[in-house]
Amino acid sequence: MLDRDGFRPNVGIILLNQKNQVFWGKRIRTHSWQFPQGGIDRGETPEQAMYRELHEEVGLRPEHVRIIARTRDWLRYEVPDRYIRRDARGHYKGQKQIWYLLQLTGHDWNLNLRATNHPEFDAWRWNDYWVPLDVVVEFKRGVYEMALTELARFIPRHEHHRNRYLRGGVRTRDGMDGPHDGGMTPVPGPEFELPPGATFEPDPQTGLHQLARGTQRVP
Repeated sequence: MLDRDGFRPNVGIILLNQKNQVFWGKRIRTHSWQFPQGGIDRGETPEQAMYRELHEEVGLRPEHVRIIARTRDWLRYEVPDRYIRRDARGHYKGQKQIWYLLQLTGHDWNLNLRATNHPEFDAWRWNDYWVPLDVVVEFKRGVYEMALTELARFIPRHEHHRNRYLRGGVRTRDGMDGPHDGGMTPVPGPEFELPPGATFEPDPQTGLHQLARGTQRVP
């Protein structure tokens, strides 16, 4: 189902845990990481498609999450010809997406990458919200940055979110640099907490060993 400009309606999902870290899935048999996403079927609303994709790709049900916010309008990206099937070239241009920001209200063990017979991911990890996007396939990076930027203001404050720490120095509420009782908490150093049952397996080809909070692989 394409619109008149050749874009397929799609949803993207930014899933937060209780530490305001985001879920990243590794696309099956690749070194590319991304957020859950998928097409909107004919007759579906974006919200219905989001819940369907959430279950198909990561095994979560509506009772496991809370919707915090969504983007106001479609965000678009074009797909290079080399990634488009030959029979679709000339009329398929890319994706237009509504992005949802979700809070996980369930547990890590509710995540299941094998919820269907056609898994999208073979590993997952929690990462900081503003993790660099060089692990994402290049043509999607712009729309990822737009979605993350638009939805950042809705992140729950009670978690002391570190906001753009990875993009610059930490500023406290009184304007001073560095940690402060009333300010934001800096990103932890090399020591980090793994999700239950997770293993840390850095991928030297992507440099994610500098960023990861932990990796959960499918058995």
